[in-house]
Amino acid sequence: MIRGDGGRTIRAVLDRICDKWTLLIVATLDEGCLRFTDLHRQIPGISQRMLTLTLRNLERDGLVSRTAYAEVPPRVEYELTPTGRSLIPPALGLAGWAMEHIEEIEASREAYGERPGAGAAGA
Repeated sequence: MIRGDGGRTIRAVLDRICDKWTLLIVATLDEGCLRFTDLHRQIPGISQRMLTLTLRNLERDGLVSRTAYAEVPPRVEYELTPTGRSLIPPALGLAGWAMEHIEEIEASREAYGERPGAGAAGA
């Protein structure tokens, strides 16, 4: 059901979920609670700054919880909330769909690229 806001709410949620790093972080946290450094190590290519920003956004949206322990050195752990955990089945479904159809998609991209004028704007 689309809300009466012209789809802005749905777009905002999908923008978060479809962000380049969100699903990788959520999938990694599906394995359990992790410290920042462990999470960073398990996600190749993500910078510390991007991991921090994405975790902050996921926490704000209620998908990830952050627990800081008053220790020396400080320890911070992240884990999925029940809402974040509920994202796993649809994410796995989407990933499965992608794996099932990747050959068709790649063939279609190749055929499209071979069409005359395929790279032209407005084509």
